[in-house]
Amino acid sequence: MSQAASLNPVTPVSPVKKREIFGWCCFDFANSAFTTIIITAVYFVYFQKVVMAGAPEASAWWGIALGVSQMGAILVAPLIGAMADVRAAKKKFLMGTAVVCSLATASLYFVGPGEPLLALVLVVAANLAFSLSETLCAGFLPELSTSENAGRISGYGWSFGYFGGLLCLVFAFLIIGKGEGSAARVPWTFVMTGAFFLLASLPTLLLVKERARPRALPAGQTLLVAAWGTNLGSLRELRQHRTLALFLVSLTFSTAGLVAVVAFASGYADSVLKMSQAEFIQLLVVLQLSGVAGAYGFGVLQDRAGAKFALSLSLVLWIIVCGCAAYCESKFQFYLIGGLAGVAMGALQSAGRAVVSTLTPEGRGGEFFGFWGLFTKLAGVIGQPVFGVLATHFGFRTAILVNAGFFVTGLLILLPLTLKPAASSSVPAPTGS
Repeated sequence: MSQAASLNPVTPVSPVKKREIFGWCCFDFANSAFTTIIITAVYFVYFQKVVMAGAPEASAWWGIALGVSQMGAILVAPLIGAMADVRAAKKKFLMGTAVVCSLATASLYFVGPGEPLLALVLVVAANLAFSLSETLCAGFLPELSTSENAGRISGYGWSFGYFGGLLCLVFAFLIIGKGEGSAARVPWTFVMTGAFFLLASLPTLLLVKERARPRALPAGQTLLVAAWGTNLGSLRELRQHRTLALFLVSLTFSTAGLVAVVAFASGYADSVLKMSQAEFIQLLVVLQLSGVAGAYGFGVLQDRAGAKFALSLSLVLWIIVCGCAAYCESKFQFYLIGGLAGVAMGALQSAGRAVVSTLTPEGRGGEFFGFWGLFTKLAGVIGQPVFGVLATHFGFRTAILVNAGFFVTGLLILLPLTLKPAASSSVPAPTGS
């Protein structure tokens, strides 16, 4: 038996209560502030226009910086996941990454014109911490759900996340405002985002229980060595989980397309359609609301019709979104496309995380979601730099049309798979509050 397989199972300390699921969902509510304001809505345009003073290579540097941060997550996420399992400390690691992301995000306030290096360093640090927190948060899902309700609970989390992003957009709109002086107020949205992330994650710290048991280290072995031993064992064993391995490859391509759209949507709206900051924020409100519907609706659909059907449908929607966006001619059309993209985004994110949960062996959530993090972060290494380089040299329309190929590839890998749970979960169904 590999070292990975020797991890202790989850301790059945108590039934899962609704308030604990609520606390877990609150972290999605919190961290959506970062992706919504920094990655999607505000900071890329600010970086492009203010920090780099309209330099044409801004898109390429933005994509490369996000790719670098995801490469860092690839190297660190499996190790962090395994260490969290060894020490039964997922929650401590989760809150630590939230603090780092929050501080780096708020520090973007101090970046001014002509300081792209400082901006990119802070974005890399913040996005790396965000990516690690996302993986650690997902590692709790197998402890809080069964194969019968994982889709719904994952959908609850993503739905909370979209509401969190929506609230942050409202705050950003109120801070920036309109008219004279609005541009000077933009940096305050970065401070707001960092504070929002930190404060909104407190219910997770207070309500979610650490159900895993710590395990004793072999004599003379350090935590770092034990964690890497677990990782190497898991990598070898992953070959035995053929369906999970192929699904993770499919998810890598699909997520590569998704994260590229998220990272460059504001640039497309600004450069191609000449949308104002206020118009783009209104578009994101539409996207956030449709994302709630997609996350929740597809979570229910997955539990009733099966994960494969739900995921396949979400990928078809993404292919349609990319094709329509490449030939979009008006702001009104882009609003319609944004609504469809929100549904597709919520569906893909919710269903993908839930499938990994059902395919994860019991008691090894942090470890196997570390590999979920590895593959989805690999998507960022591929999708965002490719889109940035294509947008710089061939334009946004060509970049988004090529981006559809990621979703097509993910769909072709997914279609032959049979997605069955690894084992029935022993986690009790949620009880009263």
